[in-house]
Amino acid sequence: MKFAKRLTALALASVMSMSLTACGRNSGNKGPANAGQENTDSSSVVTIDIGHVEAEDRSTHQALVKYFKEPVEKNSNGSIQVVIHPNSSLGGDSELTESVAMGTLEAALPSTSVLVAYDARFGIMDMPWLFNNAEQSFAAMDGDLGEYFNQQLENVGIHSLGYSYNGLRSMTNSARPITCPDDLKGLKMRVMENQVFIDFFNTLGASATPMSFSELFTGLQQHTVDGQENPPSLIYATKFQEVQKYLSVTEHVNNFLGFIMNKDFFDNKLTAEQQTIVSEAAAEFVKEQRAMELKDTDLYVKKLEEEGMEVNYLSDDQKNEFKAALAPMYEKYRGEFGNELFDMADKYNK
Repeated sequence: MKFAKRLTALALASVMSMSLTACGRNSGNKGPANAGQENTDSSSVVTIDIGHVEAEDRSTHQALVKYFKEPVEKNSNGSIQVVIHPNSSLGGDSELTESVAMGTLEAALPSTSVLVAYDARFGIMDMPWLFNNAEQSFAAMDGDLGEYFNQQLENVGIHSLGYSYNGLRSMTNSARPITCPDDLKGLKMRVMENQVFIDFFNTLGASATPMSFSELFTGLQQHTVDGQENPPSLIYATKFQEVQKYLSVTEHVNNFLGFIMNKDFFDNKLTAEQQTIVSEAAAEFVKEQRAMELKDTDLYVKKLEEEGMEVNYLSDDQKNEFKAALAPMYEKYRGEFGNELFDMADKYNK
């Protein structure tokens, strides 16, 4: 089964590579062979294709255009062209990551949830209430926790440009407000095909139901599942308010997107000057996008309430009740991921 899945991924990557070439991509026009050498051919333009799954009105895409594409093209005097492919047009997060790793796509912004395929310890970023707030999670991903993951990605041929923010995940359902662990008992909650999320909801007494995002609206509409969890901006964009009554602002996971680039491309197809331009623009994109997404979180909670959803917020005491109920899950994953990694994350909560 694993071999078959690998063949499928390779086939997808091959098709993508052919498609990009057919659209005018010329591998011989990608820049100098070695980083640090001057690009003596003024007509040579390096193209960076970037894939992501977000819509154009989400902070990810808007910030990517304004704070990465435009300054990179300007500061490189046109020697770098950035082409952004939103809306899963080049595939989902898993396909995009595979393509970057194989070098058939220069860059992508997948959820860190799918990076577990390259290092299982990325799963710690899906642990519920790992951080007390968004700012603490930013500090961790800009600090030694992020550096730890950067090294793991380098080992598999992926260069990290930073970690943008997909928002604070909260819960919706059609049955009742979620205020304590008992409120989840018996609810069928859609989750990503991710073992940490499955264990999270099952530990609290819900029935975790893996389902693809593309099937979720229909699943909620037909009551195949009772609820789901996502950032408020995404809940609003996909109109879940039309098929869900209750929004509980649980803020249980700070969800990040890895801004990843093929390591061979970064090391060998960009000059040292171009590497600096790309890295500095990526850092600015991450900073500005996070601020945009935090602002959007508050905005879209209000929008969802205006459109008829009943909204409740968890107090710190209520969050602590959930954390206490999740002690068995934390014990399990401390064994799998290692105490050192949890301690590295926890020091940012001080």
